[in-house]
Amino acid sequence: MRTFVAAPKQEGKFPGILLYSDIFQLTPSTLRCCARLAGYGFVVAAPEIYHRIEPAGTPIPFDDEGRTRGLADAAATTVAEFDADCRAVLDYLNQHPGVEAGKLGATGFCIGGHLAFRAALQPDVLATVCFYGTGIHNGKLGKDENAGSLARASQIRGELLLVFGALDPHVPEEGRSRIQSELVRAGATFTMSLYPAEHAFMRDEGPRYDPEATDLAWSEMIEFFRRVICAR
Repeated sequence: MRTFVAAPKQEGKFPGILLYSDIFQLTPSTLRCCARLAGYGFVVAAPEIYHRIEPAGTPIPFDDEGRTRGLADAAATTVAEFDADCRAVLDYLNQHPGVEAGKLGATGFCIGGHLAFRAALQPDVLATVCFYGTGIHNGKLGKDENAGSLARASQIRGELLLVFGALDPHVPEEGRSRIQSELVRAGATFTMSLYPAEHAFMRDEGPRYDPEATDLAWSEMIEFFRRVICAR
C-alpha cells in the first residue's frame, strides 16, 4: 500500500498521525495538508485508500469524472479492507523511528473523515479529528450495506473532534444530530464544531474552499492533538 509520509525537519520523536484523503486519493491538495501538519511536529502517514483498484501513485482528477471514479472505487472496497489498511498504517507508525511510542492519532476528510472515525475504534488511537465525515450518520461506507460505525462508538477509547460545515448537504443537520446523540449515548469523549461553510471547505482548490474556516478548523485540530496526544 503506497503511503505518503511527511515528518518534521528536526530530529526527535513525535506523535504519529494517520491521515486519510478524500475520494480523490493523494492529490496535491492532500499532500500539502500532510506537509503542513508535519510542520507542527507530527509524523504523518497518508495511504492510497484505493490501492487494491488504482495503480500505485494515482491521484484521481478533481472533476466530475474523477468524482464518479472515486465513488466507484469506494463502492468496490469492503469495510474490512479499509479496516485492515488502517491497522497496517498504525503498525507502520508504531515502528517508525521518528514516532514516540504510544502516541498515535488519526484525521481525515470526507470519506476519510469516516475512515478516521473507524480508526478511532482501534485501541491505541488517542485522538481523532473527523472533517465533514460522510456516511457516519447513516452507515454508508464502501461495499458493505451498512458499516455500522456509529453503533460501535462505545468502543472508542480516545477522544474525538468532529468538524462539519453547516452548508454541507452530505451531512445535514439531522445527520449531525444523530451523530451527537449516539456519541452521548455511547459515553464517548467528543467535541463537535460547526462552521458556516460547504462540504470540502478545507480543500484548497475549487469554489467551495473557505480559507478563513480552514484556518480556524486547522487551529482547532492542532490544539486538540497537542492537548490530547502531546501532553500525555
